[in-house]
Amino acid sequence: MARTPRNGPERRATRGAPARQAALRTAPVEPERIGAQPGEKILITGIAGGQGRLVAERLRGAFSVIGVDRTPWEDHPQDIGVHVLDMRKRKFEDIFRTERPDAVVHQAFIRHFQVEPRVRHEVNVLGTKRLLEYCVAYGVRRVVVLSSHYVYGALPENPYYLDEEYALNVSRTYPEVRDLAEVDTLCNAFLWRHPEIATTILRPVATVGPTVHSTMARYLRQRYVPTIMGFDPMMQFIHEADVADAMALSLERGTHGVFNVVGPDAVPLSLAIRETGGTAVPIPDPVAHFLFGQLFSLGLYHVPPGAIDFVKYPCTLDGRRFRAATGFQPRHSLEDIFASVRH
Repeated sequence: MARTPRNGPERRATRGAPARQAALRTAPVEPERIGAQPGEKILITGIAGGQGRLVAERLRGAFSVIGVDRTPWEDHPQDIGVHVLDMRKRKFEDIFRTERPDAVVHQAFIRHFQVEPRVRHEVNVLGTKRLLEYCVAYGVRRVVVLSSHYVYGALPENPYYLDEEYALNVSRTYPEVRDLAEVDTLCNAFLWRHPEIATTILRPVATVGPTVHSTMARYLRQRYVPTIMGFDPMMQFIHEADVADAMALSLERGTHGVFNVVGPDAVPLSLAIRETGGTAVPIPDPVAHFLFGQLFSLGLYHVPPGAIDFVKYPCTLDGRRFRAATGFQPRHSLEDIFASVRH
């Protein structure tokens, strides 16, 4: 009777089984996710900004809301506690030690370019790293981080539509915002390293509204809007209040993962400019890069030339994952969005 070879498939499977069983025993078990419960304490970073105030207003009443910001929020509601503090200071940890928040909504990022790159990196990357360490040390159960669609980059080879698995390519053509991609990557690693904390990374499309000073809102508020000759990419917009709703829903539904957040259907950039009352001024691509590069270096224009690609190539997102996880539906139409910045 033939004998099965000792080095055959069955033998290898038998030898590998104990190792696989041991790996299963030591692998982290994904905890059951439940949403934030009424009365939980939620810490909002960057609470004094337009988006921070919207989130605070959306959450107050059902939850105990506190916040931290480098600038004061004058006349804030009495039931919202506000700490005026730079997150880079050692006293930031005292807020976790004394307040003991159940959840953190993190959106205190420098997104403009009026500060040194070193300061941007300290606040955005090192500040986020320190915040996540405090979340672990002080038993925070939920974290929501407001990232951006910018992390994907606007490239000619981008497909319609980008899902959450697509690579973060912004550093290739827009290195001035690589810190935002670093923050996103840092939080993504934290998400997998600490499954006991329900961590959500939200990547909304271009956020527009009356109080948020986003790059796209400033761009559309110009009377004469520079565009790139021969290009009219499809664009997505979302109202600032809908972004606040998305952050609140993440807490209430107990989401865990990375999610694109989109508003109404995509439209051509030319339509957005027309509907907000601006006049498009087409400029040849080489001239635009040289001109805006010079203006930016002299401090006469608010964004680096790398931003040009976002009005040249598509960066449209697939938002189905977030809708499936939360039932999210934007409340504001394109007309609402354009009216919020119309001249």
